This record gives sequence, C-alpha cells and structure tokens, in this order.
Amino acid sequence: MTDTARARKLADRIRVVVAETLQRRIKDPRLGYVTITDTRITGDLREATVFYTVFGDDEERAASAAALESAKGVLRSEVGRQTGVRFTPTLTFVPDALPENARTIDDLLAKAKAADAEVRQASSGAAYAGDSDPYRKPGQEADDEEPGTDGKGSPDA
Repeated sequence: MTDTARARKLADRIRVVVAETLQRRIKDPRLGYVTITDTRITGDLREATVFYTVFGDDEERAASAAALESAKGVLRSEVGRQTGVRFTPTLTFVPDALPENARTIDDLLAKAKAADAEVRQASSGAAYAGDSDPYRKPGQEADDEEPGTDGKGSPDA
C-alpha cells in the first residue's frame, strides 16, 4: 500500500514537470495554449492522469490533443528523469471539464439575475397587503382587543 501523501506529492511534481516541458521543450505547431489543471496518480504509482484545458475553439482543442498524444513519450521520459522514481508512471491526457462547468454556472447565474430583475420590477409598484408595519408595539392597543383586557380575554390585573 502506497502512502497517499507520497502519491499526492508525486502527482503535484508530475503536473509541474509536464507544464514546464510543454512550455520549454515541445515545439509542436499543433499545440495551442494548453494549461495543465490537475494530475491524479493511482495508488500503485503506475498510471498518472493529466487534466488539461485549451484556450480556443474545438479545432484547436483537437489539434492540441493530438500534439499531446504525440509528445507523450518525451513527456514521460522527462517525468522519469526529474522525479527519480523506480517506475515512471504512464501518462494519460484528459481534457478538463472545468471550462464547460464554469460556462454552465455562468448561464445559471445569468438566468437567476434575470428572474430577480423581473421580481424587482413587479414589486416596484406594489403595495402592502396589510399594514406597512404588521408588528404590535408596546403601549399600543390592537383593533380586535377590548379595552381593559390584556389581549387574551382576561381582565387586566
């Protein structure tokens, strides 16, 4: 059984090594503006999943995915050289769903803001259904009470 702290440290180190190698050594013209967002590694330290995002349209995402797949061997050898582990984990590149989730949340927030604006507009000319201040204040008699009672039907003592 592997220590989870060691696996977490190795995953963080793999993320940094892959990002630096993509920035400095990989000169593939298909590789767009790629950001490595997260890395997860299995408990036996044999397989690492690298999550990435690409700034651009679907065509640039597909080209960057192909570039990452072709550079997988160079990236794995660099990870092995810089981490010094006995077995270099295999790398799997997965596009991160973070931008789509953020876009969905932005859409939901825009809908909620529009609904709040509709409610605000509908309530701008509205009047209170009862009194503007529905609470009783001390020393004030209510309309439904008889004078001389405490509001519960019993005479004041």
